[in-house]
Amino acid sequence: MQGLKLRPALALLSTLVLASPLQASVCPGYSAGYNADDYMSARDSVPEKMGWMQGSPPPEDKRIKLSDGSFFRFPALRYSTAHMSEFLPTTLVKRRNTPVQPLPYELNESIDALQVIPMGAAAPISWEESLWHTYTDGIIVLHQGKVVYERYLGGFNDYDRHAVMSVTKSLTGTLALDLVHQGLLDESRTVSHYIPELEGSGFGDATVKQLLNMTTNIDFDEDFSNPDSGIWAFSTAGNPLPKPKGYTGPTGYLEYLPSVQKAGEHGQRFSYRTANTEVVGWLVARVTGMSVADYLEEKIWSRIGMEQDAQFQVDERGTPFSGGGLNASLRDLARFAELLRNGGKYQGEQILHPDLVPDIMRGNSLAAFESPLHESMSSWSYRGMWWVTGDANKSFMARGVYGQNIYIDPTNDVVIVRLASHPVAANRANDCVTLPAYQRISEFLTEQNHH
Repeated sequence: MQGLKLRPALALLSTLVLASPLQASVCPGYSAGYNADDYMSARDSVPEKMGWMQGSPPPEDKRIKLSDGSFFRFPALRYSTAHMSEFLPTTLVKRRNTPVQPLPYELNESIDALQVIPMGAAAPISWEESLWHTYTDGIIVLHQGKVVYERYLGGFNDYDRHAVMSVTKSLTGTLALDLVHQGLLDESRTVSHYIPELEGSGFGDATVKQLLNMTTNIDFDEDFSNPDSGIWAFSTAGNPLPKPKGYTGPTGYLEYLPSVQKAGEHGQRFSYRTANTEVVGWLVARVTGMSVADYLEEKIWSRIGMEQDAQFQVDERGTPFSGGGLNASLRDLARFAELLRNGGKYQGEQILHPDLVPDIMRGNSLAAFESPLHESMSSWSYRGMWWVTGDANKSFMARGVYGQNIYIDPTNDVVIVRLASHPVAANRANDCVTLPAYQRISEFLTEQNHH
């Protein structure tokens, strides 16, 4: 299939799911979308063991390429997730040589042995085992602003940048929702009010709020098994590689979006579509006069003591991929999450509008899942490009394929950032382990604090 050679990371950063109906052995009774026995283990697929891109030049069987799609096939993706700028063009989100704000450490050595019961399982596994089950590359846990746990696996290092996939959506949504609360963006206005170029598209009469909550009804299919689906057209338009011979379609994300048509009435149901976030990114750019990457730098990255520049994947016209193109370090993502946990405040300065985080935590009236993996997920909704759990702790998450997570529990003052390179894209392959693990560590840290 010609499109297979052309797909960039963005085509794989959304909702790719392997077709196997089998279940992961650690989560009996839950359809995780894959059979764990079909893949190399996390320990065996570590990039150093595999020898990817080693040598001058690397042997043919150890080379990873963008052009043939091999850079995002397991187990090669375990290397590429931490080396994305070697394959795709990026622009920097600069920290601007501002002073690094060191994170305070109070490591808790008992966490590795903490027992976690995956969804549907009778027997517990340890926290440390859960990391290997879910192909974790890096994970950091903060409690009351202090790092209590930090671990790097699979060849990923504290100085590396990792592709965060659709976690990018939550950063883009944060910028847009902040503009709403500043009064610079009106959620009740239609998208075409700000972007006249979209007036005749499926986005044109959708409100900004419907866009931010992914309740638009657009003719955009993210079925990767269908070469005629919207995600393939989107991918081809945004791909930095030369277009195939005879290609007459749009070039770049912004040229593609006006072609998306309406499929029905907006605002009736939640429907996760990457194209929505691309329009949100366009709104941010239109209102601020800066790209999403530049505005993220201006508003956040240069102001909260980041250690490293981040990177944003761009199309051939330099437009950032707002729905999944960010690469960042683990600790810097933790700093961003801490900013949210603290209500948008950093060292006494209100970086983000104080009403933003309470708005996110209120969630949305429409359910996020028609068929929840577990009954505990029936309360989930989606607000401002964040997944809102609706649990008693008012926890909310940013989620990306292959296991990228930001988990914020504001009630228990817990932040967890997890980066991974799971062989299966779908979050369902990880949720049955990670969600109980996050809840358990949050409870554990709170219990310890009370003692």
